[in-house]
Amino acid sequence: MKRKDYISWDEYFMGVALLSSMRSKDPNTQVGACIVNKNKKIVAVGYNGFPTGITDESFSWESSGDFLDTKYPYVCHAELNAILNKISPDLVGCTLYTTLFPCNECSKAIIQSGISKLVYLSDKYEQSDIVKASKRMLDAVNISYVKFNTTRKSILLDLTEIKPFK
Repeated sequence: MKRKDYISWDEYFMGVALLSSMRSKDPNTQVGACIVNKNKKIVAVGYNGFPTGITDESFSWESSGDFLDTKYPYVCHAELNAILNKISPDLVGCTLYTTLFPCNECSKAIIQSGISKLVYLSDKYEQSDIVKASKRMLDAVNISYVKFNTTRKSILLDLTEIKPFK
């Protein structure tokens, strides 16, 4: 008889997005993304950070002050990083799992890439114009977006030991 406590596909892919977010060096916001094709195969992951080749010490991680002295003009968001990191020839029909609802700039890339569905964990900036614009664009092209739904509070990853096989 098979186990009954295994995680769902949505929990699995959101778990990968959350794990990816843990790679972010941003001291305030860690976001992760996972892109999955129609066959439930992961074709890309990403997290928010500086572009390849720019060290984590090259620019400030500050979130306030003069624009050029903050992280905002330099950080690549998780969703865009995932799109740029794809291992598939295209992303048409794929689902993007993200830990934070995407901004308008990432939504442009999501639309352009052909992703057809978005599953998000948090929409903490839903009242911002950036997210309102994002949703307007996604609605205009019929990309569905749904809040991640689970009854689990956590999925524990213990890196010190693996359970023995029965």
